[in-house]
Amino acid sequence: MNMSVLNDNKIKELELQANAIRQSIIEMLVEAGSGHTAGPLDMADIFTALYFHILKHDPKKPDWAERDRFVLSNGHICPVYYATLAHAGYFPVKELLTLRKFGTRLQGHPHREYLPIVETSSGPLGAGLSQAVGMALADRMDKGTTSDRFIYCMTGDGELDEGQNWEAILLAGKEKLHNLIVIVDRNNIQIEGFTEDVLPLEPIADKWRAFNFHVIEIDGHDMREIVEAVEEAKTIFEKPKVIIAHTISSKGVKEWERKYEWHGKPPTKEEGAMALKELREIGEKIKSE
Repeated sequence: MNMSVLNDNKIKELELQANAIRQSIIEMLVEAGSGHTAGPLDMADIFTALYFHILKHDPKKPDWAERDRFVLSNGHICPVYYATLAHAGYFPVKELLTLRKFGTRLQGHPHREYLPIVETSSGPLGAGLSQAVGMALADRMDKGTTSDRFIYCMTGDGELDEGQNWEAILLAGKEKLHNLIVIVDRNNIQIEGFTEDVLPLEPIADKWRAFNFHVIEIDGHDMREIVEAVEEAKTIFEKPKVIIAHTISSKGVKEWERKYEWHGKPPTKEEGAMALKELREIGEKIKSE
């Protein structure tokens, strides 16, 4: 899969896919009885844009040598990662209901040993960006400037409290890694509260610029903005890029939106039923527009 024409019909198709992924997330979390809710729901649009329009990848050849690399640093949002991979055809959608169960491939954080489709195991916050920088450096060493592969790294905003991220950012800027595209989920929450109360990140865009990154800020729920941001990032050859995606935590379920309490807890069966009803109504509205 890779970029195709982004017309109104394609946007509607992507929005419906994101809605289906959100429904799968709710079903997974209810069945598991544990897991994270807020981040997976708010990242559904970006994961959909990546796996159904942007990334160079092939579900029939998951080890395809020329694929783009995607590194999930904030591994706790893996329900959206798993749901996206399943809907994209990497494994059966019904397997999603094994999330966090004994013996499952779908661990509470992605584990490459159990699910080789993922590029790297994740869990310790701050490590993913360092790994992605290493991949970008290695790819440049292997292919010089001729490679058309990009290394994408997804991070949370609360994760940027970790100093290791800034060491990686320093190195990426110093090495001018034009093949690195970082996406920050700027939902303004983390497990203990709002990011600006726990450890303020602003001015976040200026900080990335100071570390020699090309910075793009977008509405993380607007498919056109997501795709155009990546297209812009790919045209920048003199420095690494970061897309700061402003999102609404728990997007799609009004009662939970922007509430940090939903960062790390799953819905009950009753709450899940309410959320699925709301998401199905949203899906019907998208279809009718």
